[in-house]
Amino acid sequence: MTNEENSEGETSRMNLGPKPPTSAPNAQWRLQNKVAVVVGAGRGIGEAIALRFAEEGAQLVLAARTASELDRVAAQIRAASGTALVQVTDVTDRWQVNHLVQATLEAFGRIDVLVNAAGSYGPIGPLWEVDPEEWVKAFSVNVFSAFLLCQGVLPHMIAARSGKIVHFSGGGATSPLPRFTAYGVSKAALVRLTETLAEEVREYNIQINAIAPGAVDTRLQDQVLAAGDKAGEIYHRMCRMRETGEGATPRDLPAELAVFLCSEASCGLTGKLIAAPFDGWQSWNKQSIDEVMSQPWFTLRRLDQFTLQPLLDEVRAKATCSDGGCHEQILRDPSRT
Repeated sequence: MTNEENSEGETSRMNLGPKPPTSAPNAQWRLQNKVAVVVGAGRGIGEAIALRFAEEGAQLVLAARTASELDRVAAQIRAASGTALVQVTDVTDRWQVNHLVQATLEAFGRIDVLVNAAGSYGPIGPLWEVDPEEWVKAFSVNVFSAFLLCQGVLPHMIAARSGKIVHFSGGGATSPLPRFTAYGVSKAALVRLTETLAEEVREYNIQINAIAPGAVDTRLQDQVLAAGDKAGEIYHRMCRMRETGEGATPRDLPAELAVFLCSEASCGLTGKLIAAPFDGWQSWNKQSIDEVMSQPWFTLRRLDQFTLQPLLDEVRAKATCSDGGCHEQILRDPSRT
């Protein structure tokens, strides 16, 4: 289950903790004094992101539905002289999302960063056997919450002509995932929302991207184990991961990618779905990002002769002859720019 599935009522805790020093900022802090709203911050990947953001100098607003978990994370941040506001929120509820935005503005005066790490697998099993209400609920957690959060923060980012937004998708968005229809369909929709919205706000210097975190062993995977054989092959894969660690991605890896995407280092990168374990983003620089943005890399696209032909033409164009010998250059991994 996710943070968003354990409600303890709406509340706000205004004990922000000590402010980070401003007289002698650490040159290495990539998010120095950025105001970041992190949804799903009570555990799992969201918790890892909140802690890393605090280490990078961000001022945090921690949102989820479980107050005790948020308080625990906030206490860690404050103990390290960081700043954290706890805002218990059901992000599928429009009015609670509006309250989250207003509480952030009242406390800090602006919103620089939004990270939405909330998510749910939804009902697991063959489509004709799952509960329709649970299916819709998963769509609400995975997609409608992103819509509400973006609708809440974007007017303020547009006014500031600056902002970073990160959503969390996954492998279910890019290939069929039988027995996980609610998850796969909603995560694919989230990627297309990311791509489309990125174009809508590009002129305002706002970048929006999605992360595929890999197989991170969080409490979300408890849903798979509880489903047993209804989950199909994924069940056996999760069992192996729990027993041996096989195929697991440490939660710190997507958290580090979130830092990169919300820092100035990713300037110009927008509308992309980036896989934390696979896409070589750690070495991307401006030239790499320019190349990524010039191609349909890391997007959801139909593959046909019209989309493939330009890529094939580029492969041929990169087949060059030099020094009397021919050297075929395939499309480069942008991380090797």
